[in-house]
Amino acid sequence: MKILVGGSLIIDGEQKNNLAVVFDDRIIDIIPEADIVDYDGDIIRYTGTLMPGFIDIHIHGAGGADTMDASFEALATIADTIVRSGTTSFLATTMTMAQSQIEASLDQVRAFLQNQTSGARCLGAHLEGPFINPAMKGAQNAQFIQPPTSTWLEPYMDIIKLITLAPEMDPDYAFIRELKDRVVLSIGHSKADYQTALESFQAGIKHVTHCFNAMTGLHHREPGIVGAAMTQAVSVDMITDLVHVHPDLFQLFIDIKGRDKFIAITDAMRAAFLDEGEYDLGGQAVTVKGNKCLLSDGTIAGSVHRMDKALQNLLKYTDMSLAEVSQVLSASPAKLLGIDHKKGHLRVGYDADFVIMDQSLAVTDVYIQGGKE
Repeated sequence: MKILVGGSLIIDGEQKNNLAVVFDDRIIDIIPEADIVDYDGDIIRYTGTLMPGFIDIHIHGAGGADTMDASFEALATIADTIVRSGTTSFLATTMTMAQSQIEASLDQVRAFLQNQTSGARCLGAHLEGPFINPAMKGAQNAQFIQPPTSTWLEPYMDIIKLITLAPEMDPDYAFIRELKDRVVLSIGHSKADYQTALESFQAGIKHVTHCFNAMTGLHHREPGIVGAAMTQAVSVDMITDLVHVHPDLFQLFIDIKGRDKFIAITDAMRAAFLDEGEYDLGGQAVTVKGNKCLLSDGTIAGSVHRMDKALQNLLKYTDMSLAEVSQVLSASPAKLLGIDHKKGHLRVGYDADFVIMDQSLAVTDVYIQGGKE
């Protein structure tokens, strides 16, 4: 048993002082600091702010590795790299590539789930493509796009937690209706008009992938997917790297959706945490310079974003407090994935997944299931 004490804590959207967290692999108790004498455990004193670990539901790679490398080692590299930014859980995100390569990647995700020993914990897979619209492919390879089908996905439905698709490519929304109660379905890489987006939400889509990017935008006579997201009770995620979306829109969408339906993501590719240079994403050459990742034609190709930077950007460009920003990095993604009964909060009985940040908002310590990383 361990006891963290000394700094402030973020509990359910509020920053509190003079409390201690008693834990092993889960949180045993949250008590007044003076009451630690009643517990026989290792006392760990910290400064700064203790908050729930960050959950990244959309990340392709980091540290030179990518989910589509289809190897246990690649997933281990991603997990061990992103933990440095306070990420304690993530969805290994695939891309539109050959079906055999996607299947190989999913096989490795399953093996990693069963045998992972360190780093941010993999929660499963996010299937981004191949069920997308070629007209909105972004940095994905149009050669491998296919119509939505559950046939070859069936063996992997135990590990696939989120699927991004273009509903206009799904006749009568058959795929959506079939899987809506088994996995989180999200609209993305889509050219759906406003009415189609509304119909897809009614059919079972409940989320919007990297809102504004690779989708129909907001126009006063054709509201598009962005407009549909604004008017309906779906959640949205956004890449908060200041490249993909103008930061002045962060607050607008937080005001419209509420913090529980706004999720910060990285959409990071293998260059994250590395130097500028030439990399690849889904078999396509990517040039990374500064904070931008671009294909040769200038298309944005993922990001080198980090969850600690997401927190810093949201704190700077919105009126949210540190405690409120913490919610969109932890509680909101946990709610979307249906794991908010055990992750995303500092509550008794929840997994002991913590990040400690100093006054400059740099990550100093990370705990996952009670172990210090």
